[in-house]
Amino acid sequence: MLKEIEQLLLLQERDQKIKMYKAELETVPLEQRRIDQFVAAKSNAFDQVKQRARDVEVQRKMLELDAQSRRDSIAKYKTQQYQTRKNDEFQAISQEIHRFEQEIEQIEDHEIELMEQTEQFQKEALFAEAELIAAKRQSELQHTDLEKKEFTLGERLKQALAEREQLSQGFDPDLLFQYTRLFATKEGNAVVPVEHEFCMGCHMKNTTALVHRAKLGRDIVHCQQCGRILYYAN
Repeated sequence: MLKEIEQLLLLQERDQKIKMYKAELETVPLEQRRIDQFVAAKSNAFDQVKQRARDVEVQRKMLELDAQSRRDSIAKYKTQQYQTRKNDEFQAISQEIHRFEQEIEQIEDHEIELMEQTEQFQKEALFAEAELIAAKRQSELQHTDLEKKEFTLGERLKQALAEREQLSQGFDPDLLFQYTRLFATKEGNAVVPVEHEFCMGCHMKNTTALVHRAKLGRDIVHCQQCGRILYYAN
């Protein structure tokens, strides 16, 4: 195999590692945001349940005030009832008292419903709080793992970049430029084997003469279809 091809394959290996490490590093912030969003969702769910419980409690207290207001009115009407001597006034007051008593009964029924809702919301709040605590603990572990991953990838990237710098020293500038452009435009596969006259990059057929040149390994050969640098796979 041509010496330049061997050097390019080593360089390409390092460049592929560099590309992979950079791609993985780019996922770290996205993963961190996903973790934070998950915790935020659990926190929001907990807050919503607590807010619903507070809203129900406010409604229940308002009903208590309404019921007490009617009880106060009943007490006043009963005082008036004892003081009146007219039958029609007595009956009218009795009807008002009865109406207030019915309203109090309806209010108390509604209060019972709200109390049941409060109990349900309290159970949901306990469950949501437990989920939030678990999510926070999990997020702490995941963030720690991501920090370790980011550090490890960063170190590997530094090493790969240093190796690439060393490998690229002494390269023919024109060949290095061709390779770098191909690597960028051909999805990280600038130097590929040719098998049975087919380029393993674009999978298109090349002429027998060109494949023979690649097999001889005396000069740099490019695929006639995609322009990648070819080498003969033994």
